[in-house]
Amino acid sequence: MTQGTPGARASAAAYPILTLTTLLWAGNTVAGKWAVGEVSPQVLTTLRWAFAFAVLAVVARRAILADRDRLMQRWPYLFLMGAFGFTIFASLFYAAGTYTTAVNVALIQGAVPVFVMALNFAVRRVPVRAGQVLGAAVTLVGVAVATTHGDLAVLAHLGLNRGDGLMLAASLVYAGYTVALAGRPPVSGLAFFTALALAAFLTSLPPLAAEWALGRAIWPTTATAWAIVAFVALGPSLLAQLSFIRGVELIGPNRAGLFVNLVPVFGAGLAVLLAGEPFGGAETLALLLVLGGILIAEIAGRRGPRSAEFGRSEERSR
Repeated sequence: MTQGTPGARASAAAYPILTLTTLLWAGNTVAGKWAVGEVSPQVLTTLRWAFAFAVLAVVARRAILADRDRLMQRWPYLFLMGAFGFTIFASLFYAAGTYTTAVNVALIQGAVPVFVMALNFAVRRVPVRAGQVLGAAVTLVGVAVATTHGDLAVLAHLGLNRGDGLMLAASLVYAGYTVALAGRPPVSGLAFFTALALAAFLTSLPPLAAEWALGRAIWPTTATAWAIVAFVALGPSLLAQLSFIRGVELIGPNRAGLFVNLVPVFGAGLAVLLAGEPFGGAETLALLLVLGGILIAEIAGRRGPRSAEFGRSEERSR
């Protein structure tokens, strides 16, 4: 077996997994819009992780029992990962949306791959090649095209406000979570994610209490509201997060992080399918730019000897 074969096999497995992840996250954006008036943000956040944990507690019980000693040894890490990667990120994301435009939110979130590369270099000294930087830049242009529907002149009129600062903080938080995934304990993916889901549920309770105290809590009472809760819990929360963890394990944070920029492109596609919006040249260009940027970064990331971050991921998966 040649040295490059394991990397190629990992990439072939990671691409569809990460594509599914971003498709589900795009669906979460649509569900969030449908949830307005049906279920409030913090109620939705708490219920999604309550249901996700309940499902995992049944499905992953054997894995949890097998790995319980290792999980307990790393409980501070697990608690912080669930708190920051899921609860704090979601709270900042929702708050940002109340103060700034959807264009600003998408553009700033598009910087997540850049933050991942910077943090991965600062913390783990994982080198960043010029091609990876170029690929990230091209995907960010694709995000701009998708969110402005091809009218890039809109960007000249964007201003900075409190919401932009909150979205910047949210992006940094998720980038930190992505980088920290490489240091997860040597346990099964199901056991690991079950611990994170529990942490996310517990840390979602204080924001829920604050929302209730302010009189803004809306509990699901209709079939539509419960359908939204079920989808968000099983799709974007359970399946997507498990898939993202696996994708990072296979190809490392730098390369997996670039797939985040497919979210606004898939969001535009879902708007076409679900809301009958037109799919024109701008949407096609955005998709090509994001895919092209990922391809550029992948070519750069796979040249030469295997990186340390992939080596660590491969050892953990054995």
